[in-house]
Amino acid sequence: KQLCVKTRSTMSRLHTFSVLAVILLSHVVVHTVQEQTPTPSPAPVPCSLKSNTSCEECLQNVACLWCIPTNACIEYPVKNILPPSSVCHLNDARWGKCWLNFQVLIITVSVFAGVIIIAVIVCCCCCCKCDRIGNRKEDARVERQNRARKENKKARRSDMQMRHDEIRKKYGLAKNNPYSRMNED
Repeated sequence: KQLCVKTRSTMSRLHTFSVLAVILLSHVVVHTVQEQTPTPSPAPVPCSLKSNTSCEECLQNVACLWCIPTNACIEYPVKNILPPSSVCHLNDARWGKCWLNFQVLIITVSVFAGVIIIAVIVCCCCCCKCDRIGNRKEDARVERQNRARKENKKARRSDMQMRHDEIRKKYGLAKNNPYSRMNED
């Protein structure tokens, strides 16, 4: 009985503690949400201001393109997929990483895309070919089963016919003439 009383008092203390913890936690969350004011992110520095600096400084902004011969930091021409040669030749353009040649990047991505497309086409052709071969095998198997069933049916029918003929002979009902029943002696 004492154990039950101690357990109940411990449970009530735990319940009180958990309620207080939830209230305290909700109070902290509400105050931190109210205290946070959205701070605007600093506007990115225009690419043109980073011209005549270094490639690394220019490419800190993802929207910038570095042209090596002119040491110009240019906004990437997003209207074109590739920067036109009037802006900067592909071989001299850097975007993302200074060590990465834009022309090499395009060629590499194109080769990888081509290899992936060819691999997908080959896989599709192989799957279709295997499927057709599987269907031919399935059709041949079904045809063999049908022939075997027909042969079994013919064999059973001829066996049954032989048994019926034997029974007819045994009881004198031989069926030599189809009209023999009509000629009863």
